[in-house]
Amino acid sequence: MPSIASPKPQRRAKALIQSRIWWLYNDIKAWCLDPTPRRARELARRFDRIVGMKTRFVTLDLLARIRTDRQSFLKILQRPDIPLYTNGSENDIRSVVTRRKISGGTHSDQGRAARDTMLSMMKTCNELGVSFWDYLGDRLGIPGSKILPLPVLLAAH
Repeated sequence: MPSIASPKPQRRAKALIQSRIWWLYNDIKAWCLDPTPRRARELARRFDRIVGMKTRFVTLDLLARIRTDRQSFLKILQRPDIPLYTNGSENDIRSVVTRRKISGGTHSDQGRAARDTMLSMMKTCNELGVSFWDYLGDRLGIPGSKILPLPVLLAAH
């Protein structure tokens, strides 16, 4: 009967890599608050060291794939104003996914385009602190509040 290798070394290797990645992530978050070119170069070198680590474990060799996409992972060091996470984007589409699960989706490309347009306007109004229903009513000519067009509101925001 062949012997099965202990999973402890793999767990330790995984924990080491994860801790280094989280340490880098936290340092990049801090750097975004006060970005400097020198510190950006240091963070990029740390990234290269982490993804350059060699392991004996196939499951951890995803570091090689990350290394090949270095530019997109380190884009933050060129643009500290972009968010490090996608929670905002995920929240924006959550209502679409919920609606699709309930209704089974739209039946045509026109329906999908209409739904996406309305959702986009609703989210934009919400972010601007404008009642979507008042905005929609104004656009449809229903008497009530006069609301500026969204491009004007966005430019002023």
